[in-house]
Amino acid sequence: MNSKRMLLLVLFAFSLMLVERYFRNHQVEELRLSDWFHPRKRPDVITKTDWLAPIVWEGTFDRQVLEKHYRRRNITVGLAVFATGRFAEEYLRLFLHSANKHFMTGYRVIFYIMVDAFLQLPDIQPSPLRTFKAFEVDAERWWLEGSLVYMKSLGEHITSHIQDEVDFLFSMAVNQVFQNEFGVETLGPLVAQLHAWWYFRNTKNFPYERRPTSAASIPFGQGDFYYGSLMVGGTPRNILDFIEEYLNGVIHDIKNGLNSTYEKHLNKYFYLNKPTKLLSPEYSWDLAFSPPPQIQYVKVAHDSHRKL
Repeated sequence: MNSKRMLLLVLFAFSLMLVERYFRNHQVEELRLSDWFHPRKRPDVITKTDWLAPIVWEGTFDRQVLEKHYRRRNITVGLAVFATGRFAEEYLRLFLHSANKHFMTGYRVIFYIMVDAFLQLPDIQPSPLRTFKAFEVDAERWWLEGSLVYMKSLGEHITSHIQDEVDFLFSMAVNQVFQNEFGVETLGPLVAQLHAWWYFRNTKNFPYERRPTSAASIPFGQGDFYYGSLMVGGTPRNILDFIEEYLNGVIHDIKNGLNSTYEKHLNKYFYLNKPTKLLSPEYSWDLAFSPPPQIQYVKVAHDSHRKL
């Protein structure tokens, strides 16, 4: 009896050792910034914020290190897009085909497409790593401003299912085309996009909301960067937090007879809640402008002269 008990104890201890070794070998270590980010390779641009968040430019990141890390994490990334209006079908076709080719290649991606009832979705080549989910936005909301409709709908979907389906989520405007790899170097808890035009202008002239009674107001002499409204990213929880703050800001402004833009509310949010990663203008370049020498590799392009 004692020998059997001893044998069971030995087997149990051996099993514990195997389990411990398994989890030790499969544990995903946190990635340090210095492991993948090399800001000195781009002395021609700003590569770090005052709060030490990286600004991702071509040449500053080690894709192999990032790929190894995120493949071990076995991540799923969400990409949400809102497509309505006169030219939405044309924009959506270009957006989805280019995103399918360049957005997070090799990773599981769920596309969340929010459309009106009359939009025809484009045909996309099926792939085991690509899932497309379309949602019709409630028609009774169309009297509201477009960004408000989209963000309210996106917040509802994050709460009901997106937060359980993806590790990271990007929300992007449909009037953009992916031109090169948009990869895991862009992932982070809270990701902001630097504005293509205002990045190269004097900070004193940033078009923040200046009316003090607006929820989006940033006082003169304050502010860090000017962020573009065509992309925001992060964890679903952080995107939901931004949406809630944006909607509360809009309600506040309506009560005070004000009507500030989505982009200005976005800038106020990032002023108070510093992004953990910033994407250079390469990730949202405006085709209306000739790229300066700092723009070496356009990842995503849009044309501000064309409107939905």
